[in-house]
Amino acid sequence: MNVWQAARSESTGSPLPRILFFNVNGSGMGHLNRCLSYARRLRDRARPVFFSLASAVELIEEMGFEADYFVSPYWSTSSTFAWNSELAVRFGMMLESVRPDVIVFDGTWPFQGFLATCETFGSPALVWSNRGLLKEGGKTVTVDESRFDLVIQPGELGAQASETPLEGGGKRAVVPPVCVLDDDELLDRAAARQALNLPQEGRFVLFALGPGNLKDVAGIGHGLIRVFEAAGFKVVWVRAPISVRDIELPDGVMPLTVYPLARYLRAFDAFVGAAGYNTCCELVQAGVPALLVPNDQLADDQVRRAHKVADVMPAVVSACETDDERSAAVGKLLDMLNGNGAKRVGIPMNGAVLAAEKILALAAGRERMQ
Repeated sequence: MNVWQAARSESTGSPLPRILFFNVNGSGMGHLNRCLSYARRLRDRARPVFFSLASAVELIEEMGFEADYFVSPYWSTSSTFAWNSELAVRFGMMLESVRPDVIVFDGTWPFQGFLATCETFGSPALVWSNRGLLKEGGKTVTVDESRFDLVIQPGELGAQASETPLEGGGKRAVVPPVCVLDDDELLDRAAARQALNLPQEGRFVLFALGPGNLKDVAGIGHGLIRVFEAAGFKVVWVRAPISVRDIELPDGVMPLTVYPLARYLRAFDAFVGAAGYNTCCELVQAGVPALLVPNDQLADDQVRRAHKVADVMPAVVSACETDDERSAAVGKLLDMLNGNGAKRVGIPMNGAVLAAEKILALAAGRERMQ
């Protein structure tokens, strides 16, 4: 049953509030991951429905949520005006079908077609989930936050929960890091290796350098593979669900496609990857020593985020552009694996729970007004 059939078959008198998540399609899985993080904490207390610009809609459905897909502007051949016009029609149909109590948008900036449709529909409670830590001096688009009842800022590592008022009567809420899984859902080393059909003995390193949609990671990846293999590691390479092209892997490297990756991280002795928001939060949650290779072609400041990880757990930060940089970085990581500099600092990681409670409270407030 697709989202349209489900919406038609469900009585409009359902006791559960309806939360419509609109996630954009980014260079990675961050927008979709955060919406799923919130939706999972709302299960059985609300009816989460997704309108996704990310092509990995099957991941939403595998987690038990209804979803509909609309092509991202980055993959559309339409002009900006035409795409926003098409979005307004399709999203309007979604609103008519679902009739949500709350709409949650996760993206860098809200599309005009989205905002216009919300206004035309009568605007149920509106939430903007907007991750921060942008590069200084980067391109920004001014957004009138007074249009939102709630702006959620998923915090970086070490962020504490806080609230400040917005013009128009809404609130801005900073929450601690947002993770899709709870701590007790992460598999331990033995169980994770069994689930992935990896031998219990031996040293394994997991590579997750990103989908390669904006940055060619093949050269860095192949260079690091050689260094780790020379140190006696077996290499496993994550193929991102939204990747538009697969990197050709050397013989002996095992490809892996799983979601959510966090569930299986403890199967590995070490991790190599970019410093995206999801990755860094999940690494700290799982506690797997890491070599972080920030992607400098994105709007968010991955260098700063990587160093935040290194402040609270064993992690090395390096661009790994040359053979010398790669050898030095792997050498530092191996020292950490041998017990040198293995610091760990406990920090709050319950941002998804707090955000879900705030979304649910908005829905309850809207029901009281009706």
